[in-house]
Formats: sequence, structure tokens, C-alpha cells
Amino acid sequence: MRLIARLRRASLWRLLALLLLPLLAVVTGVELWMTRHDALEAANAAYDRSLLGALKSIDANISTASGGLSAELPYSMLEFFELTASGNVYFRVASSDGLVELGNADLPLPPGPLTPGVPRFYDATYFGESVRLAAYRRAVEGAAPGADASSVLVQVAESTRSRQEFTSRFVRRAALRDTLVLALMVLGTAATLAVALRPLARLAREVQARSPDDMTPMADTDLPADIRPLVAAANQQMARTQDLVAQQRQFLDDASHQLRTHLTTLQMQIDYARREADATQVQHTLDAIGGEIARATRSTQQLLALGRSDTAAVELAPFDLAALLRAVALELLPRARARQIDFGIHTPTPEFMAVGDSGLLREALTNLAANAIAYTPEHGTVTVSAAGDDLGWSLSVEDNGPGLPASERDALGQRYRRGSQATAGGSGLGLAIARSIAERHRGGLRLEERAGGPGLLAILWWPRG
Repeated sequence: MRLIARLRRASLWRLLALLLLPLLAVVTGVELWMTRHDALEAANAAYDRSLLGALKSIDANISTASGGLSAELPYSMLEFFELTASGNVYFRVASSDGLVELGNADLPLPPGPLTPGVPRFYDATYFGESVRLAAYRRAVEGAAPGADASSVLVQVAESTRSRQEFTSRFVRRAALRDTLVLALMVLGTAATLAVALRPLARLAREVQARSPDDMTPMADTDLPADIRPLVAAANQQMARTQDLVAQQRQFLDDASHQLRTHLTTLQMQIDYARREADATQVQHTLDAIGGEIARATRSTQQLLALGRSDTAAVELAPFDLAALLRAVALELLPRARARQIDFGIHTPTPEFMAVGDSGLLREALTNLAANAIAYTPEHGTVTVSAAGDDLGWSLSVEDNGPGLPASERDALGQRYRRGSQATAGGSGLGLAIARSIAERHRGGLRLEERAGGPGLLAILWWPRG
């Protein structure tokens, strides 16, 4: 594990040295071993043909015409063979009865019996020297069946010095060639890697030269195809960061505007109360100040909720929609009773499970229901409900208030955008908070006409998965 972690942290040059060079060395070693094996086979095949020629030449000079066994050795051929072998040459001619024994009688015998008429090649050691032998046994012509001298054995041996020298020269040349090829491969790989990494180095210099607030996309021209997905991912991340920064700036602008408006109004009311001598007017001013403080508190809470809905991580987990409706109803019930509004909830079952961020969804539903209570006339009706199917879930708030024209329903949900039926004191953030939370759940917010009469139906929905 440590080696893997070290390789992941290493540069491409070091990774090349740690992985590619040992692999190339192993491949070169295997190739050299195969080259030596092939060279040895080639040398044996070439030299064995000469050895077989000497064997057949001796066998051709064996005769039984005189009634016995006679052999005329080709000494000139053996001398020439000894010169080409670059070492000692040995031979042996022996009858099966042991009466005829010519040449080197103590040459090593072949392992196992010989098949008559089939030559055999084998290696052995003779007087401390490695030799290559060829052995051949054939029947003696004219010998009576069962006679002792019924076959003759012919052996020819030569020193393997010339074979070894040939193989060594061949392997040395192959090793030199493979070493040169290995060096060229390493240099070529290094040069190719340097050329391939040049666009990355140029891209790194361009990024380092950027100003801290430069979020423009990086150009992927003149870049290898393998690097373009990385640049595209970096551009996508910068776009998300730019959107987040824009949201934060918008939030700060909105917050400063809202708070500055409330503070300015409070300051004017306080200045008026200081100048007013009538106690009744001062009391009215204090009441107005209390109302303004309540509106400022509500605006601050909504701004904080909006900032959280824009930036907070959505923590998806199973939760009970029925319990969420009951919690929102208990929170807003005093406000509904104060305006004598029939406020109720409706769920398909006592326990209705969904998957989402229950904290954010409760904030969204609270804002939708609070808006409905605020804009519904006294003695009106507000109903909060939940539903779900194979595609997803929804939270709905229905009221019998004045409703909204079709031209305004699509525009509402933007920050500080208020409808024509809005009452004084609102900030236009409730629907924006609900829409933002729905979009964070990959869903949406729809505003529709209430079926069966005047009013508004607000539906917050989000899909499964």
C-alpha cells in the first residue's frame, strides 16, 4: 500500500523510471535468454551437419568384402574437420563382438540403446573437455544371424569450443543490439513524454498568470484529447464557483438593502418620537417601531434561510412527511388563529415516508404556509397537504385568498418580487426560499389556480433518487 501511495504521488518522470525501466529490463533479459537458446540451436544444427558428414564418411569406408571387418579412415577429411572444429576431433569404430576397435576406444557411449540406421547426437565430457558426439550403429553385411560381430558402432566427437565461441559472439552482439534498442526506447519515451507534457506546462503557466478573480474558461485548443476532459472539468468547477460567488454577492447586496431599509425607517421613527411632545403620538410611534422591528426580524430570518437554501449541503435521508406537516401546523397555528383562519393538514396515511432534507423542506413549507396565511382574508381557509408516487413527492399549500393573475404566477419566486395582491410588510423572499430549496432537490415550485373557486395552489415537488 505504501508503494502504491508513493507511486501515485510521484511525478511522471519518476513513475516512468520506477515502472517502465524494470519492465524493459525484464523484457530485454527474456529476449537475451531466448536469443542464446536460438543461437545454441542454430550452432548445433550447423555443426551437427558437419559431424554427421564425418560419421557417414567413416561408415562409407567400412567393408566386409575380405570376410572380416575392415575400415579405411578418411584422414584428410578428419584433418579438415579438425580445422573447422577449432579443437580436437575424436572417432571410434567398434564391432559388437569387441574384436575390432579403432580410434578412441573410451569415447562416452550414448545414453540408451541406439536404433540401427538412425544417428544420435548427444553431449558429454571427455578428458575434462566438453564434446559433442554423433553415434551410429548398423548391421554388418554378410554376417551370419546370431554371429557376434553382427553390428558395428561408429562414433565421431568434436570439441564444443567453436560452438561456444559462436554462441558467445552471437549473444554479445544481441546484447549490444538490445542495449542500444533499450537506450533508444528510453530516450524516445522521455522525449515523447516531454513533448506530451509541454501543453500541461503551458496550461500551468497560464493558470498561474491569472488574477485571483479571473474565472473565465480555459481554452482547450492545442491540447491533447486526453487532457481536454480535465480542462472541461476545471472550467465546469470554475463556473460553479463563479455562480456561488455571484449568489453570495447577491445575498450580501440583498441583505444590506433590506437591513438598511429597516434601519433607516427605525431611525426616522425614533427621530420623530424624540421631537413629538404628545404622549399619544409617541405611543403610536413606539408601536410602529415595534412593528418595524418585527418586520426586520422576519426579513433577517428569511435572508438567513435564503442564504442557507442556496449554499447548505442537501442531506438526503428518509423522513416522515406527516410528521413534517404536523410540525409546520403547530408552528403556524397561533398566527392562523390570530387571523381566524381555518388552518388544516391532510396526509394520505398517518406515516408517509419520503427522502429529502427535512430541515430545508420544512423551511420551504413554512414560508409557503406563512404566505398563504398572510394573504388570505380573515375567516378564510388554508390547507397543507403531501403526496407521493413512483416519480417523487410533493408538498402543497392551498388557500381561498385572492389568488394571482396568470401573468404574475410565473414571475413570482424571484427574490423581492411581490404580487399585485401583496400586503404591506412583506419582503418577497418566501416564494424565493421555497423555489431555491425545491431546485436544490432537483425539483421545482408551481403556482396554480385553486380548483373550485378563487385562491392559489402552491406545489413544491422533487423527484426520487
